[in-house]
Amino acid sequence: MNESIEGVSEHPSTHIRIVAAVVTDQSGRVLLVRKRRTIYFMQPGGKVEQRETPLETLAREVNEELGCTLLRAEFLGMFCAPAANEPGRIVEAMLFRAEIAGAIKPGAEIESVAWIEQSEVGGLTLAPLMQFHVLPLVRAWKSS
Repeated sequence: MNESIEGVSEHPSTHIRIVAAVVTDQSGRVLLVRKRRTIYFMQPGGKVEQRETPLETLAREVNEELGCTLLRAEFLGMFCAPAANEPGRIVEAMLFRAEIAGAIKPGAEIESVAWIEQSEVGGLTLAPLMQFHVLPLVRAWKSS
């Protein structure tokens, strides 16, 4: 078996390697996006292109999806979850706690942007990565 970053196994036919930004504001709300023709809210991010580092991918995706500049990013770890928009596949996400600058202007592929409190999650359909990994991280930050 091939091993990838942080020991996550690589299965090219079923696994999708992505980077994603966990962006929070001063009050602890989390920034979510929903791509066009989808129902799931998730963190900004996407697939690493050839010859890109994960941080270059993160900066590109933040700019493409939000029209913002990536100021800082702290690596949080690798997390796996069922892919929200590709049934039968698994995302291997390199999550970064990110600080961005600029007014948010959703890009062409983004249908909706939302800042949410933990208590507001009930009315949204969340991507599994968001539901099972990102929200628990944010809860831990808020309680510390």
